[in-house]
Amino acid sequence: MELILPTNQNTSAPITFDSKVLVVIGANGSGKTSFGKDLFKRYTESAVWISGMHSLFINSEESSSTTEGNELTRLQSMITERLFMPRLSDYEKLILHLQTEEFELAVQFKDSSKINPELRPPLTKIDRIQTIWEKMFPHNRLVRKSGFIELASTKIIGDSYTAGRMSDGEKIVFYLIGAILCAPTNALLIIEEPEILLHDSIKTTLWDEIEAIRPDCTYVYLTHDIDLASSRKNSKRLWIRSFNADAKIWDYELIESNDHFPEGLYMEILGSRKPILFIEGTDSNSIDSRLYPFIFPDYKVKPMGGCQKVIETTKAFSQLKDFHTLESKGIVDRDRRTEGEIAYLREQQIYVPYVAEVENLLMLEPVIKTVASRLMKDPEEIFNQIKENVIKLFIKDMESQVLLHARHRVQKKLEKVLNLKLNSIEELTEHVENIYETIHVESIYNELKKQFTHYADTGNYQEILRVYNQKGMLPQSQLCKICGINNKESYLNLILSILKENKEDAHIIRTAIKECLGA
Repeated sequence: MELILPTNQNTSAPITFDSKVLVVIGANGSGKTSFGKDLFKRYTESAVWISGMHSLFINSEESSSTTEGNELTRLQSMITERLFMPRLSDYEKLILHLQTEEFELAVQFKDSSKINPELRPPLTKIDRIQTIWEKMFPHNRLVRKSGFIELASTKIIGDSYTAGRMSDGEKIVFYLIGAILCAPTNALLIIEEPEILLHDSIKTTLWDEIEAIRPDCTYVYLTHDIDLASSRKNSKRLWIRSFNADAKIWDYELIESNDHFPEGLYMEILGSRKPILFIEGTDSNSIDSRLYPFIFPDYKVKPMGGCQKVIETTKAFSQLKDFHTLESKGIVDRDRRTEGEIAYLREQQIYVPYVAEVENLLMLEPVIKTVASRLMKDPEEIFNQIKENVIKLFIKDMESQVLLHARHRVQKKLEKVLNLKLNSIEELTEHVENIYETIHVESIYNELKKQFTHYADTGNYQEILRVYNQKGMLPQSQLCKICGINNKESYLNLILSILKENKEDAHIIRTAIKECLGA
């Protein structure tokens, strides 16, 4: 398949590509994903985007539109909505698609074998996936029964478990094989981070097997793994140095040698020796991007956009530590996460602050008092005024805040109860009918309302910051007016200037924020 590659700043003539395999390699942030998306848009009729890591996650963004009527009633109706409108990851969708094909072919075979008893069973996509998957994991085997794909050990005697409980690495191998088997004939396969979560012992073999089962397709690998890039024999290789997003122009070089990459490429990928801190935010103007480099000066701070991207990237980067040898951590907003969710994230080296929003870090008591002292004002008096205003705001917004937290609790309980293994339509029907009895929406709401009211009544400022999701809290609390500062931006700039000076008051602010993060 002949392709015209995206615009290269080093030449005015279009660059064509006529190989079956193109490896696009470059450092993180060099523009590999944008390069792949440009190709995807150019050849959208034949292109398939494949991302092993993204396949395991469900998009958590929900509509921001509001509905009229009783909010408590709407919370109760979420149960019914989730039952009949489940959200599935790409991995789960693939499993359902493969099982549907398996069932249809089984029915066809049953009918055909009545006419021709010597007819052999068809070779399904699951059969082909199973063959390669078990080569990658020789101590495990895939078992199909009762409409489920299950995993069992060849060495350990015990119960099998469903495909949903495979490790992330096992799931990604299954997904990559299946997704490529399901691709259209002669497809352009654009594969993002083909090495992600794959052990060095299997990643080359896996892609050799996959290319062999779909020789009709054209493969474009977007990677920063030099070993994987070197392993793709008879391929064209392209090194991206940088990307101008405004002009949509890349600085890249086609590498002719099949034996070695330029020394500059190694230096670019391996050159940064600072540990990496992945954070939310999309640009250098966000509070996260401006604040955290001064809180963690020994880390290279990298904004990743939304919280899910931070989680995915931190986990993936940790898996690749043998390659880059760098420590990596992440920070995501607390929002309305439960203690169980927070404990899981901290196991993955992802910090979750003890406040609901990054803006709330600027409202911590030691931060406010330090700023007040710098402005030659009475720290206690300033803080007490702001505390009183925050409590009033919290009381005013309490109903909406309780509903936000209750909705999240209901959502998590729904996801848990809907993830049970069921073996028959009767079990499913009974389970659905009983779900309302197992999720007590009013009890959840009342418990949260009681807690929040207690925080307000007792003036528990720390707990209010923990649960209060209100990005306008800082200006609405009149903090700037009380301190004699123009606006929120001036307040943030003053905090940053204190941190830059790195004196005793900088230590107080830095320590308060680190303690709030559990760092």
